[in-house]
Amino acid sequence: MLPDFRSRQRDYLLEIARAITQELELDKLMERILRAAVEMLAGQAGIIALRGEGGGWKVAVSHGLTPEFLQQINPLLAKVPDYEDPARFELPEINRLLQSLTRSVSNDLLRGVALPLIAHQRVVGLTFIFRTYRTVFSSNDRALLQSFADQAAIAVHNAQLYSQIRREKQRLDALLDSAADGILIMTPDQTIERCNPAFAQLWGEKLENIQGKSHDEIIRWIRRDQGTTLSEAEAGGWPLTAHATLYVEGDIECPSGIPLAVGITYAPLISPEGNLLNIIATVRDITHFREAEELKSTFISVISHELKTPVALIKGYTGTLRRDDVSWDDEIVQDSLEVIEEEADHLTSLIENLLDASRLQAGGIKLNLTDLAFESFVERLADRFQTQTSKHTIVIDFPSDFPVVMADEGRLGQVLSNLLSNAIKYSPEGGEIRLSGQVRADQVIICVQDDGPGIAPGDIPHIFDRFYRAEEASRTTKGAGLGLYLTRAIVEAHGGRIWVDPRPGDGARICFSLPR
Repeated sequence: MLPDFRSRQRDYLLEIARAITQELELDKLMERILRAAVEMLAGQAGIIALRGEGGGWKVAVSHGLTPEFLQQINPLLAKVPDYEDPARFELPEINRLLQSLTRSVSNDLLRGVALPLIAHQRVVGLTFIFRTYRTVFSSNDRALLQSFADQAAIAVHNAQLYSQIRREKQRLDALLDSAADGILIMTPDQTIERCNPAFAQLWGEKLENIQGKSHDEIIRWIRRDQGTTLSEAEAGGWPLTAHATLYVEGDIECPSGIPLAVGITYAPLISPEGNLLNIIATVRDITHFREAEELKSTFISVISHELKTPVALIKGYTGTLRRDDVSWDDEIVQDSLEVIEEEADHLTSLIENLLDASRLQAGGIKLNLTDLAFESFVERLADRFQTQTSKHTIVIDFPSDFPVVMADEGRLGQVLSNLLSNAIKYSPEGGEIRLSGQVRADQVIICVQDDGPGIAPGDIPHIFDRFYRAEEASRTTKGAGLGLYLTRAIVEAHGGRIWVDPRPGDGARICFSLPR
């Protein structure tokens, strides 16, 4: 029987040796190891307990044990303190605790055999086999058992390393997939090995149509604002160090044919031996940054012009009136003072609009809501604006049952003043300006309509944008492009919306709604 037993032991050792190379799933591997250990030691049941990297023990797999018995083991393992030398202190203590538990639960019928799992001088875990009899092992048997334990420890250690690598890969995948910027991972010859979804969406193609292609097939520069291209940098010896990042900014060509403004950062991944392993490219869409810069430039240009004009007129007329060498008659003085007053009002209005735009950016517009009888409110505004024009006739068209609404009278006055002012300004030939109201089940609608040339279809989507001015309007009328932007903000703060009714060649008609 002994030769057969030793033959079986060697078979088990071969099985574990095969498992090291064939099975890297830790749970499956430990099940195979435990089953072989139980059979080889003629046991009835067993466990494998693993030690955490930072200490602490926990049962990883079990074989042949009842759930009730297993529930008693983990609390025992939790009592074992961590030592700097776990092989010397922790393993004997765990063996003692398990032996004691086994005898007390089985009325001294069961015994235990502990096999420590140590790989590369590191305690990996412990295999504990339960059996009903004692067996005296020879020195050869003990050597075989130790070989078994060593092989098992190496197998578990390898599987743990594999699990760790797999977790790191999962983290990397999650990082790449969730990154807002596009990321390309390339080989040293600039072939794209990996592309994340953000870049695929940015570039406008599927992942499989990008991966495997060369960098220059995907990144085709139409215009370069700063930096050198990857090919130019490599021709100059890049990268010289592991921290030699490269940044280039400009427009690239996309499959859609629409240029895309991007900033690309290239970073090398270099081995300890100094060899280039990969090139990591981070691609950021800088369209919004460009728009912000353009908006800033537009703001400075428009505001400087709009501020300069009234200040120049006020200064000019004031300087003229103060001349000592001329005596002005009353009519000229009154006309000059009227211009100064108008330009001061214009300057005040511009400053108020800028302050409102700043408040809006900082957190919205605060409203002081009261009951507002809209028809009489509109009549007062119409009378005031009618005195400002002799070419236009302001008509009010409101139904007699138009309801009282909850609104901020001052802010809605600002809305209608902007719309009436624009109607007068953009219909220079005169005509009718109609202020009309409609009543719906859950809202009221107010419209301002003029007889001017109307709003070009291409300008309609943008007229409520901050600082936007149509090309024709910029040439013929003054303005900073803030009036309709603030108008929309005030209407939306009331819970309504504002829109343009397309009427090419038949005047402009702007309507807004308010909840009843």
